[in-house]
Amino acid sequence: MTVSRPATPAAPRARRSLPPEGVSGVLIALAVLTAVLGGAALIAWLLSGAVADVLPKAPPYLILVLFVPLLIVLMLAALRLLPWMQSWYYLVPSLVFLLAFTALPIVLTVNYAFTNYSGQNSGYGDTALKTPVTLSTDRATVTFAGTLPGDEGTTLPQFLGCATPSCAGESIVLYDEEGSVPVYKQVASISGQSVTLASPAAPSFVVTDATRLNRVRNVGLENFRQIFGRATVELIPVFFWTVTFAFLTVTFNALAGLILGILLYNPRLKGRNIYRTLLFLPWAIPTVITVQMWVALLNQQFGVVNKTLGLLGLAAVPWLGDPLWAKVSVLVVNLWLGFPYMMTATISALSTISDDLYEAASIDGAGRWQQIQNITLPLLRNSFTPILLSGFAFNFNNFGIIYLLTQGGPPVTGRTSTAGATDILLSWGYNTAFGAAGGQNYSLASAIALIIFVLTLAISLVNFKVAGVFEEARK
Repeated sequence: MTVSRPATPAAPRARRSLPPEGVSGVLIALAVLTAVLGGAALIAWLLSGAVADVLPKAPPYLILVLFVPLLIVLMLAALRLLPWMQSWYYLVPSLVFLLAFTALPIVLTVNYAFTNYSGQNSGYGDTALKTPVTLSTDRATVTFAGTLPGDEGTTLPQFLGCATPSCAGESIVLYDEEGSVPVYKQVASISGQSVTLASPAAPSFVVTDATRLNRVRNVGLENFRQIFGRATVELIPVFFWTVTFAFLTVTFNALAGLILGILLYNPRLKGRNIYRTLLFLPWAIPTVITVQMWVALLNQQFGVVNKTLGLLGLAAVPWLGDPLWAKVSVLVVNLWLGFPYMMTATISALSTISDDLYEAASIDGAGRWQQIQNITLPLLRNSFTPILLSGFAFNFNNFGIIYLLTQGGPPVTGRTSTAGATDILLSWGYNTAFGAAGGQNYSLASAIALIIFVLTLAISLVNFKVAGVFEEARK
């Protein structure tokens, strides 16, 4: 009689099918997912670059076309080695969106803050300086025909923007007759008006024109030096106005909402539901529509507000044309937009207070104001603290009201055009990125964004400290 022994490979397979436990298991799973996603992206990038060398007119989205099947293949390979990863694959869509729309923008913003990336230095060819060229028979030498664009006597290294006279390692941009898809080639050397390429151009690509590459270069801390070099003129005034704007907005909105909420909560007030509905309308109407109406109302020449002041014998007020009045206008319009929220929050918080407290206070002889002072306000404090802190954080970055009402203006003498009288930090960064004089300045805007991040983080920590979040976490 023979006794059969169990097969030995079953034990390792069983162990591989069991997921690791604890924190280490989670870290291992996340590491595997990161490796799969990163590996698929890296291979797709390399393959798309190789295809672009052979087929210069390959579409730019080729990397995405390659990424999807490569990701599926790598996921199946990882699943074969680690069967327990199957349940973790449900996180793949979330991780892809997290990396694409959160991690990647953060990485790019930090990277651009230390470069010269702008509308001029965009990493693309300078199409305004496209020049006819001829290509040698070996497809490795490009010769410029005629005079180079630029000042008289411009040399080829100057035209290409080379860091060294030999231009070795720099790039040149080649175009065909259509000029729709540029080809970027590395320069090996130059001689006169001829450029020797590090690798021959593809046989299928018919070169007709060439231009320089507006290269994105690393400039270190130059953007931050520029910002802090003008800190007393732009950064500090804009920062203090941002804090003032957020603080006054929250204060005015809270006071107006609190007073109206207490008045409208009174059950003895006739028609209170009608009043609530009417006062809720500014919050219900879309902000874009409301602010545009206010722009028309506050127009210095034709606005209803100044027309009314004229009927009363008062001079017209430059609501949106004077730095001080523009700030007042921003606060007034933001009060109109924000008090309904505070009013609704007050009414909701008041509904949680027991009526027995007010009845007991009335029996003891307390008047209406004494009840508000000793019952209502203390009990509303816990409800309003997080609302006020969140309102401050929101208005600290309230780009919409600034952009729609004043576009950051009016301009201030001594400042650049991107830092107007009513610009907050966020609108200042936006104007710098998309409306800087001479073109967009993405690198300087990225540096401003990093400064905003540091300031917002510091203010958030102070808010958490005031709200007692850290104390609650210790409990």
